[in-house]
Amino acid sequence: MQKITVPINSFQFGEVSPSLLSRTDSPIYNASAQKIENMFLRSEGGVIKRAGLKNIYRFSDITVNTAYKQQSRLLPFIFSDDEQYVISLEHQKVRCFYINPTTGATTLVDTVTQDVNGAALKFDHNYLTEYTYAQEADVMFICHNLFMMQQIVRTSLTTFEVSPFVFDTKADNAKIYQPYFNFQAFTNKLDPAATTGNGVTVTTTSAYFDTTGSQSGGNYPNSKHVGVTLKYHDSEMEIVSVQSATQATVNIVDTLEAVLGINSFRTTDGSSTIEVTYEEHGYNVGDSIVVSDAGGFAGLSANQINGTRTVTSIPNDNTFTFNAASTANASLAGGGTPHIDSHAPTTNWYEQSYSDLRGYPAAITFHENRLALAGTIAQPDSIWFSKISRYYNFDLGDAESADAIQVTASLGEVNQIRHLVSNRDLQVFTATSEMFVPSFDAQPLTPTNIQVKRQTPFGIEYIRPQLLDGASVFVQTGGNIVREYIFTDSEAAYTSIAISGIASHLVRNPVEMNTLNGAVDRSESYLFMINSDGKMAVFNSNRAEKRAGWVEFTSQGKFHSSVTVDEKVFCNLVIDVGDGTENIVLCQLTYDHNMDYAKNYTGTAGVFSVSSDFENGAVVNVISGNNYIGQFTVAGGNVDVSAVDASLTVAEIGLKFDVNLTTNPIDVSLSNGPVTGKPRALASVILDLNNTLSTSVNNTNLVIRNTTDDLSLQQQPFTGKKEFRLLGYSRDPQITISQNAPLPMQVNGLVAELVI
Repeated sequence: MQKITVPINSFQFGEVSPSLLSRTDSPIYNASAQKIENMFLRSEGGVIKRAGLKNIYRFSDITVNTAYKQQSRLLPFIFSDDEQYVISLEHQKVRCFYINPTTGATTLVDTVTQDVNGAALKFDHNYLTEYTYAQEADVMFICHNLFMMQQIVRTSLTTFEVSPFVFDTKADNAKIYQPYFNFQAFTNKLDPAATTGNGVTVTTTSAYFDTTGSQSGGNYPNSKHVGVTLKYHDSEMEIVSVQSATQATVNIVDTLEAVLGINSFRTTDGSSTIEVTYEEHGYNVGDSIVVSDAGGFAGLSANQINGTRTVTSIPNDNTFTFNAASTANASLAGGGTPHIDSHAPTTNWYEQSYSDLRGYPAAITFHENRLALAGTIAQPDSIWFSKISRYYNFDLGDAESADAIQVTASLGEVNQIRHLVSNRDLQVFTATSEMFVPSFDAQPLTPTNIQVKRQTPFGIEYIRPQLLDGASVFVQTGGNIVREYIFTDSEAAYTSIAISGIASHLVRNPVEMNTLNGAVDRSESYLFMINSDGKMAVFNSNRAEKRAGWVEFTSQGKFHSSVTVDEKVFCNLVIDVGDGTENIVLCQLTYDHNMDYAKNYTGTAGVFSVSSDFENGAVVNVISGNNYIGQFTVAGGNVDVSAVDASLTVAEIGLKFDVNLTTNPIDVSLSNGPVTGKPRALASVILDLNNTLSTSVNNTNLVIRNTTDDLSLQQQPFTGKKEFRLLGYSRDPQITISQNAPLPMQVNGLVAELVI
């Protein structure tokens, strides 16, 4: 018989897949575990029991329906260090919770069910997991393909409103600064019947207008083109009715005109003919036009050029001629920036990009002081940037540096953009690949230097990617692989490395992710990922130390949503509070509590009223200070612990959660080879504990003795080495660390004595 001491000094790689349990040769094997449940990985290598979940608010008006992935999605709303909120996005409802900067208390301050126009909110529980968002000061923008961007606006410290996104307009309302696109075939011409007025008929040369539904009174009242703005050259018209696929009626906002390029007129010495460069003008010989704002040149005054003129010839589709009122004395290009009023048929017309017919942006972020939008249904691979510092203005203008930008990722295939992330560059995540828009050190992003580059071919789910440890973490299409998108100097490109490979069993169709950068009384950064089964996978990364690992959080209920607000972590739990039905409850992860759905209650003589939180029949646990009082059943709206301690007046009452760490099979290699698969025994285990009040090793409990005979004193947490004697042989001996009482526990490492 041989005894061997086997140290396990670190669990830095967290819980690993069962598929790795034969890799006893790997450094990962000796610094990981088969199961780590409800523990945080510490940067030093040990583990600490996760914090409890403080009970804040029960969504009593929501009936839990498992047909929906989420019914309350939590979002962070941070205006400043001392004005922070948790937003609950729900079906046609927004609830706003204020975090008191002094007391830390989180309370409901406002509930919104209608927008500023009195309409029902657009938010739908069928799509809550797909919404993207971005915040600037008092405004949070919410995006989805099915509705115009919505704004959650903070109007005071405790009041909010919801309004649709509205583009800036020209001072005279003659122009909407919104994106446009030519959805029509290149040969399809638009022919307005007049240059001004309401009720003007427009006709296309081939089918274009939406004819959804049946005709009524000669119109298609359900046409999705009704209310849409068309752009004829540089002038706008609003569709008020649709008569057929080729005919509609419009109200012309301003006179139909085209603003030509600078010096687009050319004269010939000794001739009155002026040749005009005008792309896809659509004119015929004999058409009447009105020229305005042209400047005099080549001996012609402005009055001799401007005015009502007649088209005299059509050299090609991009040029035409007319006669001035006098002859030129030189062959020159000039005229300044003339305008031409006309309603001639043209292919130079556009439709607004965002509408019920074409869809709305699916992705949003702020990048280099611009609002960036992307991924409509009709333009899935297009990205739009607002003007610099003018987030409601998407006018392309003359492509000056501060003008709005529109770019399409034309990479040989259509890539549905789902998310935009402002990081080192603007990162673009699509359903099929990952791309980026490069940033430049010496100059900002402009209409003339923008480009889109594809990098990796994996694709992203609808889950919003998160920034962690310098990388953007995302869930790959299919929902079973998590990757980090990061720029590598060695390749001078972005890579998408799988980070869930060693714990692939913990990634099960995620519905949401959030990150925490150093908090919950710890300096580490964590990624919280809620799976569809209601369990939470938690990832910890330290790139500098080449350390990364996964663990799993569970509860008596199911995790429904989570959010981080600076250093605070909030969760929605779906739990049974005692009446046999499930409820959604907002909780905060905090070491002020040791249990879930927990509160500190004040009672009398060991009797505590909990009727506001628990129904009769609920089985709860009670803690007083460092002592575990026991498990009790709610009756008459009360928890009665008087039989145990009739003097108790303050207690934490909540739901216990399991805490487990099961090591990989304890294995070593001897001079004659590994002992893998051979019968062997664990004679003893020495735990290195810190501030621990409850733990057990293979069902052998830690015994903590008071230093005096007074049993009424609080037990003191144990710090130091504690030996546990064990019995039994196994071909795969393992150590399971758990606890019976819901009290603090921290394990820095252990030493096992193996008998072979």
